[in-house]
Amino acid sequence: MVSAVTSTAHDITTPGRPRVEEVSDGIHAYIQPDGTWWINNTGFLVGTRGVISVDACSTERRTRAYLAAIGEVTPQPVRTVVNTHHHGDHTFGNYLFAGATIVGHEATREGVLQWGMPFDAPVWTPVEWGEIELAPPFLTYRDGVTVWVDDLRCEVTHVGTAAHTTNDSIVWIPERSVLFSGDLLFKGGTPFLLQGSIAGAITVLEEVVKPLGAETIVPGHGPVSGPELIDEVLSYLRFVQNTAREAKAAGLAPLEAARDTNLGEFAELKDKERLAGNLHRAYAELDGAAPGAQIDVMAAIGDMIAFNGGQPLSCHA
Repeated sequence: MVSAVTSTAHDITTPGRPRVEEVSDGIHAYIQPDGTWWINNTGFLVGTRGVISVDACSTERRTRAYLAAIGEVTPQPVRTVVNTHHHGDHTFGNYLFAGATIVGHEATREGVLQWGMPFDAPVWTPVEWGEIELAPPFLTYRDGVTVWVDDLRCEVTHVGTAAHTTNDSIVWIPERSVLFSGDLLFKGGTPFLLQGSIAGAITVLEEVVKPLGAETIVPGHGPVSGPELIDEVLSYLRFVQNTAREAKAAGLAPLEAARDTNLGEFAELKDKERLAGNLHRAYAELDGAAPGAQIDVMAAIGDMIAFNGGQPLSCHA
């Protein structure tokens, strides 16, 4: 890592102050602690004629702080925003990038429009969203697109199957061996695949992400990492599959299985209640559901809330 600076503009201190890390010359990660619900990472690449942003943030306040942090690095405007998937922590702030081209997979556009405006209760604790306006990608692709920062090639690629969601893309800068993974990878937080696929995520990490040979990975949530993060997440995904297989054979419902599971090496991951949601997806796949197939998401969310003691899930966005 070349350098790290703490952003002071539009100060955010709960649960931690965001920071800019220059992970390669002109390539910056914007890390928002502590990476829990709705607190994501973004990043930006600085060229001589403008900036490319990888994702936005979840709230007006956090996205304005991100824009201010970019402004502390360069006076150049953000000309392009690439969305790695449709979830609102990566897209709700799109509308604040005035004049920028918003790029995403076709299904990312569909997902933003289907999700609609942000909400918190009864699922999450209250969030100060701000004056959000939906701004889905308006330049879309099916397989991928190449964007350029001066002479630096940035490959935006749909991963080919459902994983974290049905519309995940990665941003790969081969010349620098830097990968923006979106939410295919979490560091320090529990991976979440309720709207995607456990099996699909394993395939994507093994067959798409790992072969890139990335030396620096900016995950969707958590600190900047190295290639070891891929195996850490794969280990968790296989743990979920094995747990689901044994619990389903024993006649346990997903919530019962989550409550009875010893998390072992994964006990320190944040947002543990996601295990209940992940088990819903894993059970569906054991029953033959295809990656990304529709399941009862609200039942899974209800089980996550029950796992959380019947309380809304904690969100500090």
